[in-house]
Amino acid sequence: MKYRDARIVMTGATGFVGRNLQEAMRAAGYTQVVPLSSREYNLLEQGEVRRMVREERPDVVIHLAALSAGIKANKERPAEFFYRNLMMTTMVLHESCEAGVKKFMTCMGGCSYPANAPSPIKEESMWDGYPQAESAPYSTAKKMAIVQAEAYRRQYGFNAIVMVPGNLYGPYDNYNLNDAHVIPALIRKVFEAQRRGERQIVAWGSGAPVRDFIYSRDAARALVRALETYDAPEIINISSGVQTTIKELYELVAELCGFTGEIVWDRSKPDGQMYKGFDVTRMREVLGFNEITPLRQGLEETIAWFRANYDVPGAVRL
Repeated sequence: MKYRDARIVMTGATGFVGRNLQEAMRAAGYTQVVPLSSREYNLLEQGEVRRMVREERPDVVIHLAALSAGIKANKERPAEFFYRNLMMTTMVLHESCEAGVKKFMTCMGGCSYPANAPSPIKEESMWDGYPQAESAPYSTAKKMAIVQAEAYRRQYGFNAIVMVPGNLYGPYDNYNLNDAHVIPALIRKVFEAQRRGERQIVAWGSGAPVRDFIYSRDAARALVRALETYDAPEIINISSGVQTTIKELYELVAELCGFTGEIVWDRSKPDGQMYKGFDVTRMREVLGFNEITPLRQGLEETIAWFRANYDVPGAVRL
């Protein structure tokens, strides 16, 4: 493999994507991955970023450090989500280029696409409009990685790539109900309702919205493939390409958790964007990746992980 013997520095290594990617890289035979978190370096300080590349001497940088959460947190702290994400990516990419790093890879979310992008969303739609307003400060800050990567490639020949994972779920996710995304929040809600013997859970909206979910371990393997084989400026969606309604998702999680109570849909709450799937043609054709775990299997494995770790202090982000 092209970078098997390279020294690879991974920021945000203790986060959701970082932990899954570390597992995938170990399985693929990578032995020189340096996992970093905010405990080692403050990536909001340029001097600290320079110290990181000077001390760690990376051949490759995988930048995953980010401030990420659900809609509620984004609405309450928009300035923080904008500033932290913009500055971290800007400085880590810049200092990586200055230090002569051979390759730089980062990720951004599908929420950076325009709110009105036709579904399934193609990569070419990225600049056709403004992202969903509630998370736009975060989404727009992450989107600037595309601009910066292309600019540094054009001026300095810097090999920087940007991948776009879809709606991720899996082990190591954030299960805090105040800022979790839909699947981890749902798993925790159903699991705890069952534990307490409750016979009803309340779901927001109508259940009609359609989403495209990808198992975190699949996304991690796709990122390894991109690291090894992809050196072009165009972004690539990483998702399942399979669309599922929120109602189907709730029913499936309830079934897999053994919850036989009632799901009550609170239609006074918003549905959000009705259709949001991702076109994965480029992932399949350019990366040659199509190793997608069916949603049922991925949820079974995720729920089993959650159950096994729920009572382990510090194992699950609750």
